[in-house]
Amino acid sequence: MSAPNEAIDSASHAEKGLTLDRKDSNKIDHDSGHETGTDFDIKPATSEEVGGVFGGEGGKNLRVMGRWSTLFALLTNQFGIAALGLPSAFRDIGLIPAIITTWGAAALAWYTGYELYRFYCRHPHCITVIDMAKVAGGRTWGIIVAIAFLIQMIMCCASASVTLSIAFNSISDHAMCTVGFIGIATIVSFVLFMPRTMKFVAQSGVPTLISIVGAVLITMISLGISNPVQATEEDWKPQINIVNNPGFRTIFNSVLKIVWAFAGHHAFVSYMAEMRDPVKDFPFALSWLMAIAAAFYSFLAIGIYCLAGEYTTSPALGSAPRIPAKVAYGVVIPAILTAALANGHIGIKYVFVVAMRKMNALNEITANTPRAWGTWLGTVTVFWLLSFILSNAIPIFDSLVSIQSATTYAWFSFRISGALWLSWNKGSYFRDWKQKCFFCLNVSIIGWALFLNGCGLWSSITEMLDIFASGGGVSGSFSCGDNASL
Repeated sequence: MSAPNEAIDSASHAEKGLTLDRKDSNKIDHDSGHETGTDFDIKPATSEEVGGVFGGEGGKNLRVMGRWSTLFALLTNQFGIAALGLPSAFRDIGLIPAIITTWGAAALAWYTGYELYRFYCRHPHCITVIDMAKVAGGRTWGIIVAIAFLIQMIMCCASASVTLSIAFNSISDHAMCTVGFIGIATIVSFVLFMPRTMKFVAQSGVPTLISIVGAVLITMISLGISNPVQATEEDWKPQINIVNNPGFRTIFNSVLKIVWAFAGHHAFVSYMAEMRDPVKDFPFALSWLMAIAAAFYSFLAIGIYCLAGEYTTSPALGSAPRIPAKVAYGVVIPAILTAALANGHIGIKYVFVVAMRKMNALNEITANTPRAWGTWLGTVTVFWLLSFILSNAIPIFDSLVSIQSATTYAWFSFRISGALWLSWNKGSYFRDWKQKCFFCLNVSIIGWALFLNGCGLWSSITEMLDIFASGGGVSGSFSCGDNASL
């Protein structure tokens, strides 16, 4: 339990990374409800000042990401697996509620992401959201958030392995036990985790976008030409619900899928830590990320749902006719792999930094020494073994998505941002009416996250148990059954 306590240096190092000069800590911006910009003069730091452990001591400088490479890295982190569950959410709750929920989630995700950015500007020595938690709440917060952070990273990669197993089952007509397909996905992902810099993740952004957009277009075009594979009627027409009321559990699981599509916040701090100028460039990348994500998700979900109707599946690529669905699953494999890469890299790098600090070897973090590489590869190995176990324990795409969204994603997308706002505005919650509004907003965000934790876990776990009991392809954990929808 001591490892998370070593994740960051003391708060006295908070001036590393950017030059921040405090002037008047008591001023509050009446337009934003926050400390004013005159509280801190935020200036670009020199190369010697930036980055803490990634600044290049003992090796090369890993702070190499600009605004565009950061945007592509964020898109890689956000797109991929999450998009494939959205059309079924639109099917379950109807077009209008789903569109409102999608754009509402995007706006809320932008706000909570911006709060993480503001906190980072005050504490630029932070390299993960765990560091922020420790700054705001001490060691107890640091330990709790560190555990949740690592669980989330493992769950992210487990969902990638499950999605890859669905793709392999779909392409091969279930030619192998699903456990074996998950094992293949794990081995391939392990190999991709050899590079230690986020620049490698950013470089995968364009292939990821091409992969996911290509798979979606194949699905939509094929549905425009032919009926879904599940539709057997000659004169079949899609049933489109503008508003639907399928029951509380189904509605809540649909909301969890949409929330999951905007749940990249756990990665934001790590990307800021590897940017050349995060103060200037991160707001640009964040705003474009949310705008592109909301527009693309809406296009994807509306298009596939309106073409496949009641036969819309999750993942959505299984809605297409059989042969195009197999092609689409083949095309989307790079996007699934890079989604695992973007998320898992952050969790592994956190453990790597902690381990190197425990060995008093921070000067070797960016160096090519046997100790650095041995620690990195050992961390990667343990991480993917745990991911393999979890993906076999919950081999159902929808269930794993909903459980993630209801637990750690609710924390990192909403609850932590609200808690950080409360920590740095302590003592001024009721200073004026605008500050009171921001206080109510952030308390409500924390309450929403707690609601997702409770009701979300209930809805996702009971749905998973019903699927296990239904006698379908997957009957339980470590099942060889077919988890594909074709």
